[in-house]
Amino acid sequence: MRRGLINLRRRSHARATRKKHGKATGNIAEKPLNKPPRQFIIMAKRVLMVIAPEGFRDEEYQRPHDEFRKAGFVVVTASSVTGEAMGMLGGMAIAEQPISSLHGTDFDALVFVGGAGSKVFFDDADAHRLAKEAAAAGKVVAAICIAPAILANAGVLRGRRATSFKDESVMGIMKDGGAIHTGADVERDGKLITSSGPAAAARFGQEIVRALK
Repeated sequence: MRRGLINLRRRSHARATRKKHGKATGNIAEKPLNKPPRQFIIMAKRVLMVIAPEGFRDEEYQRPHDEFRKAGFVVVTASSVTGEAMGMLGGMAIAEQPISSLHGTDFDALVFVGGAGSKVFFDDADAHRLAKEAAAAGKVVAAICIAPAILANAGVLRGRRATSFKDESVMGIMKDGGAIHTGADVERDGKLITSSGPAAAARFGQEIVRALK
């Protein structure tokens, strides 16, 4: 009888030890000790920056890019072709992906960088598709300098407050696209963010960061 009691105590102690140290008990699987609870796994925001293969405005790319990286975002740079892209002031960036292979729904924010070269996207079907996809999915959609004309031609500015570089041609495109042109340095209408040009590039990036927080 005493031996049976000792065995029972040993089995009880073993079960208690397994529970204490997280071992499997019954049908409950042991949890890895180094795996954090699901609620503490935070995915970094993803930002897609679209630049012209030649003639993007350096500050309008670099200053928002710096703000995004400082906020811990993952930044993907894309263009009509991959490889080296040359800025108007001689800077260089690497386009990692062609926009034809991307979807606006795969990113938290879509940002069109301005500069004279961004005119190549004014009537570009893939640029318009990206803008429409991102807007329809409720993503942050942003453009700076003359690039808001891309959004206007894509049809995502109708009835929305927006701004741009003070160029009559660009402003005409935006008004034809139904935008309410405010002339502000940085304009935000919900998740739509536009800016007037390089002098406001850092503020433009900061506003996008705020929209993604």
